[in-house]
Amino acid sequence: MQLLHTPSFSTFHSPFLNQSINSLTLHFRFQPRHRSFSRREIRCAVADGDSFTAKSGYLFELSATEADSLAEYSVSKIAAIYYRKPLVVARRLFQTGIAFGKWFGLRYVDSLLERSNDMFEIRAAELRKILVELGPAYIKIAQAISSRADLIPPSYLDELSLLQDRISPFSTEVAFNMIEQELGLSLVELFSEISPEPVAAASLGQVYQARLRKTGQVVAVKVQRPGVQAAISLDILILRFMTGLIRKVGKLNTDLQAVVDEWASSLFREMDYNNEASNGIKFRELYGSIPDVVVPLMYTEYTTRKVLVMEWIEGKKLSEVKDLYLIEVGVYCSFNQLLENGFYHADPHPGNLFRTYDGKLAYLDFGMTGEFKQELRDGFIEACLHLVNRDFDALAKDFVTLGLLPATADKEAVTKALTGVFQNAVSKGIQNISFGDLLGNLGTTMYKFKFRIPSYFSLVVRSLAVLEGIAISFNPEYKVLGSTYPWIARKVLTDSSPQLKSSLETLLYKDGILRIDRLESLLTESLRAKTKKTIVKQQTEEANSRMVVKEILSFTLTEKGEFVREIIVQEFAKGLDALGLATLETAAARVPFNIFFLPSLMTEEDMTNLRNFQRLLLLLLGTKREENSSAQSGQVSLDQNQMLHMEELSLVLNQSGSIQEILPVLSVIPELSPESQQQLLQLPSDLVRQLISRAAARTIRRVFL
Repeated sequence: MQLLHTPSFSTFHSPFLNQSINSLTLHFRFQPRHRSFSRREIRCAVADGDSFTAKSGYLFELSATEADSLAEYSVSKIAAIYYRKPLVVARRLFQTGIAFGKWFGLRYVDSLLERSNDMFEIRAAELRKILVELGPAYIKIAQAISSRADLIPPSYLDELSLLQDRISPFSTEVAFNMIEQELGLSLVELFSEISPEPVAAASLGQVYQARLRKTGQVVAVKVQRPGVQAAISLDILILRFMTGLIRKVGKLNTDLQAVVDEWASSLFREMDYNNEASNGIKFRELYGSIPDVVVPLMYTEYTTRKVLVMEWIEGKKLSEVKDLYLIEVGVYCSFNQLLENGFYHADPHPGNLFRTYDGKLAYLDFGMTGEFKQELRDGFIEACLHLVNRDFDALAKDFVTLGLLPATADKEAVTKALTGVFQNAVSKGIQNISFGDLLGNLGTTMYKFKFRIPSYFSLVVRSLAVLEGIAISFNPEYKVLGSTYPWIARKVLTDSSPQLKSSLETLLYKDGILRIDRLESLLTESLRAKTKKTIVKQQTEEANSRMVVKEILSFTLTEKGEFVREIIVQEFAKGLDALGLATLETAAARVPFNIFFLPSLMTEEDMTNLRNFQRLLLLLLGTKREENSSAQSGQVSLDQNQMLHMEELSLVLNQSGSIQEILPVLSVIPELSPESQQQLLQLPSDLVRQLISRAAARTIRRVFL
């Protein structure tokens, strides 16, 4: 009995590696399987048809018990297997040492002969071939850095990017046999059509396009490469040994073996397609509703440890289409992953980020995901706030919270070092801070103070660095931290976390006085947190006052904005109280000989409150602040008080009395939600209570103290 297969798929693009396949109108015949292939038959089939496996040097036998023990990552189990195979380990060490030793030797000869630049492209191609020959573990490491156009020379970047879509496939015969064995059904029962050759091949598996017989849905069928767990297990064992030596010789504070273990655990989870399907379902539930984000549907009924069936997504790699808007969508999605829900895609290399043909961002390959604990998320947000506001003393404490520094570290020395490292970068403004530059500049300081790299950190950093790497390949000025910070500002202004509220209060107040610059910065940055195309494209343009007013009111009048609303009401009460005193003192100044009868009512704190009040008015009216001498003045002599009070009072009254500037506030009120309008109606009573409280306290203080 034969199955006559005539696929109807024409030219299409792989949703995994974007490898075009031409017309598939040929007839494909195969015999249905009624028996399982033996381990020896699979091994021979792989060796005959898979040059990648042959070159990778991991064709060795594992017993069924040994193979089953590698289902999950366990150093002790891996060591137990390979301690009984010293020749296999020795051969692998020799192969790895010879491969890299030869390449570094050639690079050294190039430098001696002063031909390094001329041989750059040749050596880059040779390095890619070496990585392919060494197998999936080394390919995965190379893929992790292949998106950093700012850190890797172009020739090497071009070659390493090929590792995402130019891996030799293994035998289709073996792949189809594995599908039938894993799912317990023949291909005829599973699919009405399936591509005769893989549409894409990667280091861990390869993909076929098919149509489900039951539903007619076009799907991607991913099949795991035979022997891949055995190969990766051996390389991880070797890497752990090498990193242990490096740490010991270099006297490093970071537990490099723990970093390898974290990466290896993720890699092992990636090799379990049941786990990938679960991750994909969770990712879709959390982020699939974000505008212009696409997460493929997983078919768990057709998924096992070695076979995965998921919705087919068509498009092109994000790194090839130069769509800055989708980068912004990716930044917003990454913010939600890392700082909102704590569940993130830990392997977002360019081959896993797609632009669909209808202009949406598709996430693929959910084998490697991570969990970011709440306390670490809050610590990361606080670190960003302190970095932007140049509070390097607090930043040093954040590094302890994040596990980068031991609690016993000399905080004063670290603060001084961080100031030297970050001062110049931060002085350029948040929108000009490069994530890559920060990490690069931090390197020397990390070594000096024996920073630790927590096991989670490398995956978190990579998830942010990849997007910046893709973006700067076509826009060198793009900064991912500058795009992420608006969402961080919005979150810290609206989050209910006690830790973040405390951090916000500490950030905004010093000795009970509001640092208005910081509130202005947070509010202004939070207004840049947009995802709609029409708004993203206008981010570089000056926002009109009406839009600013509406945005500020929209989130300060909600339940999430309660904390900021309380701060604004409190500062308004302080400002109105100071305004009353300034008005009284200005009026009294016109009375002859008042200096002998009426002492000064205004304190330095009142003057600061009056200036803050003026700037809050400007901010809430959506008006750009104009610098003036009084606002910038520091301590003033007492004989200047009356002039200064009159000047401040004039500025405030002029600002608050402008009908043209108040109209935008009034015009947006009907557009607010009913809940927000209700909150707005309650503000006057809250403000009056604050004013009465301040007036009573001041009266008591003046009479009895």
